[in-house]
Amino acid sequence: MKKTTLFSILAIAIVILILTPLYIKTVKAADTDSADYVIERVDHTIKVMYNGYILINDTIRIVGNGGTDFLDRFLIGFPYEYGSYVLRGVAYNASTLFNVTLNASLENRMGFYAAEITFPKPLDISNGRAHVFTVGFVFSNYLLKFVGANRYLLDFPAYPSLTKTVANCTVVIDLPKGTTGIMIAKDDGATNASTYTRAPLTEFTYSPANVSFTLAIERIQLFDIKELKREVRIGGVGEIEGSDSYYISSKSIEDISFIEILLPQNASNPSVQDQFGRKMEQGSGWVDEKAKRYRVGFTSPLKSYRSTMFTVKYYLPNQCYINTQEGTSNFNITGFLFSNINYYIKQASLTFILPEGARILSPEKTLIGSVYSITRNVFQETVIINRGDISYLENLLPSENVLRITYEYNPLWLSFRPTLWIWALVVVGCTVAVIWKRPRAPAKVAVPSVAVRLRPEHIKSFIDAYEEKRKIVLELESLEARVRKGKIPRRRYKVQRRTLETRINTLSRSLAEFKEKMHAAGGLYADFMRQLEIAETEINEVEANIKSIEARHSRGELSLEAYRKLLSDYQRRKERAGTTIDGILLRLREEIR
Repeated sequence: MKKTTLFSILAIAIVILILTPLYIKTVKAADTDSADYVIERVDHTIKVMYNGYILINDTIRIVGNGGTDFLDRFLIGFPYEYGSYVLRGVAYNASTLFNVTLNASLENRMGFYAAEITFPKPLDISNGRAHVFTVGFVFSNYLLKFVGANRYLLDFPAYPSLTKTVANCTVVIDLPKGTTGIMIAKDDGATNASTYTRAPLTEFTYSPANVSFTLAIERIQLFDIKELKREVRIGGVGEIEGSDSYYISSKSIEDISFIEILLPQNASNPSVQDQFGRKMEQGSGWVDEKAKRYRVGFTSPLKSYRSTMFTVKYYLPNQCYINTQEGTSNFNITGFLFSNINYYIKQASLTFILPEGARILSPEKTLIGSVYSITRNVFQETVIINRGDISYLENLLPSENVLRITYEYNPLWLSFRPTLWIWALVVVGCTVAVIWKRPRAPAKVAVPSVAVRLRPEHIKSFIDAYEEKRKIVLELESLEARVRKGKIPRRRYKVQRRTLETRINTLSRSLAEFKEKMHAAGGLYADFMRQLEIAETEINEVEANIKSIEARHSRGELSLEAYRKLLSDYQRRKERAGTTIDGILLRLREEIR
């Protein structure tokens, strides 16, 4: 019995001795505070993008301090007041993207907003080994304010907040070309230089700052690109036609008469159209054809906090984007992702329309680093790629996040459409011949219909009535909000609501009569009314959907994250429909001038 007990104790001791080094190594790798390393250098770069969004890049060099440590995570932060403006955070080195968790704790220190970088494979910092990686953040353009007379004021964190002292921190403020009158105010003194250093930079530095500057030319426009839809159509002989459709919203206190966009490399012969298909030639043209910077001039200046849509069409050389693989029937498409841009895009989509008869090969292997979907009809396949939070940061990320599509195509498909047309003409010809030989009935005299003519005062009355109805709808929504908050008595609410609804009913009847007249007038007016009715139907559907998701969320059937995403999508659709209505009313006003 004693021998058995002694043997058991000895076995347990051996197991403990074997597992202890492994446990210590694991704990050491998970504990960044105990990891023995030095932050030699940080390059802190603040870049102002064209539409006012801010990119902050911190390139960090760490060196092991002679121990045998492994580092599996890293913390970086800045004053908490900037946290609400963070839109995206990424971390990467020359070849790999790292996982980033936003709104983390900076070692439980109050007043900081932090990001935690997790390395897929712990960094070996033993024996003084060095590693360099970069952490990038995109901030909202609410940090940039226009103060008048071409003067701007930008709030930014003067230095990164780290958990260890940095031997040397260099800061570069990258402002657009032509900037003058730079003045930086920070806690350790003001400067008029766009580059400054701090050595050493102590741990947990808390340093909000601001820079004011003047731009002699309009190199910054405060607006949001809510959506960009890029469509690439590939023809049977490899010709490529592209179109970029923008949905933008102004954030400027002044009217915007033009904006600059970046087209894909090698794009040529661009042309711009508004949402109604009208050409926007005045004020549009190349700013820098080599860099593919193109100016879009608006027919009417974009008012403050209003939205608009436009489309830029262009041509691309196939030899730059398509190459043959394994003979003559397999082709590779590369490039086209949103790179070389200097602004922030909330939501983007990229659609490839392949030639008729083309078939995508192994999509799970050829679409690298992208979330995609494929739609197929009888003769054609289309690839749709959706991405969000696109910015100048895409130019800096590792090249492994690229797009490559391989498809198979037989050039014999080029004769498919002509053959169909020939058969169709043969069928039509035979049908006409049969009908021609039949006995003819006496021809009836057709009475031409006379289109109703609209007088300018009728159109003006329609516009006034429609705008008054929209104003009353807004008053009704405001009334609903006030009664929910208890700001007005229920009795008064019912009286005011009844009055507004009576007025809306009267206007609706008048508008229905005007719409019938415009439908009867035909042509452009009938087309306007069809577009208007489609937009109104869209708004009604969106409002019904919003009420539905609010009810589901209140019952607990819909999570907060799903509710917010759906609400954002519905609001975007409602804004787009509202923009369409604004455009129709604007066109009608132009008709009566």
